[in-house]
Amino acid sequence: MTAEPVIDTQDPPAPAVVPPTVRASLSPSRAADFKTCPLLYRFRSIDRLPERPTVEQARGTLVHAVLERLFDLPAAARTPESAGDLVAPQWDRLVTEEPELAGLFAEGDAAGVAEFLRSAAGLLQGYFAVEDPRRLEPAEREALISAVVDDELLIRGYLDRLDVAPDGALRVVDYKTGGAPREAFEARALFQLKFYALVLWRTRGVVPRVLRLLYLKDAEICDYTPDAEELLRFERTVVALWQAIEQATARQDFRPRPSRLCDWCSHQAHCPSFGGTPPPFPVTATTDPLRDARSGPVAPGADE
Repeated sequence: MTAEPVIDTQDPPAPAVVPPTVRASLSPSRAADFKTCPLLYRFRSIDRLPERPTVEQARGTLVHAVLERLFDLPAAARTPESAGDLVAPQWDRLVTEEPELAGLFAEGDAAGVAEFLRSAAGLLQGYFAVEDPRRLEPAEREALISAVVDDELLIRGYLDRLDVAPDGALRVVDYKTGGAPREAFEARALFQLKFYALVLWRTRGVVPRVLRLLYLKDAEICDYTPDAEELLRFERTVVALWQAIEQATARQDFRPRPSRLCDWCSHQAHCPSFGGTPPPFPVTATTDPLRDARSGPVAPGADE
């Protein structure tokens, strides 16, 4: 399957001016955390409990980095071989920027690192099975977008990729390195893409024509087409989520919501559902109102 030609027909918009009425911000990851499990939101956004990166998350981050850099190459050079050549240098860069990633492998475990890099290259083969990057010129990659809703809430997040067709139609693309499609994870992924679609609609006046999930492991595409009415309902959902977060913060009441996703949670030792005890609620739980717990791109594997 080959992607249709897409070209960049517009310059990225200027950063949004934040009105003085705005007093909080919310990313799709943090909103999804609260929706999935209010206690998880507290652990990440209020307690700021550390989370040790996993091999799966690191692999996802690496693959995303390679796909971003792939589009720096001339179109004709965007081949599977070129992508493979980017894997090791991008891993070296990530380890330099985030030294804790080196701790994923025992010192001197060259074989483990080599197998890790081969597994990342394998996922890139899945990418080339569903898209031909030689026919694409993305408008934006790893771009921070934001919009104000309800006058008081800044919503924002990082797009993996935004394509703009010759007629101005938008396509939001998100790379997923996990398997496809598992119901719980696909619902979370679509929530994230609807979040981006809402931002784009509010800032550019255009409802994205396609929200696309590329599942690299299984070489599958999941396309979704939103409409304005749906995004209006989604906007109300996001505002309601934030209001619920504010109420939970005021009451210091964030309850666990057990689900299949608990198997991947880093905080079971602190969760009452697993016999743990949350840390004391911070005396000062206020944060910079224009930042949530994650101000940079999400580690891809964390949400897959």
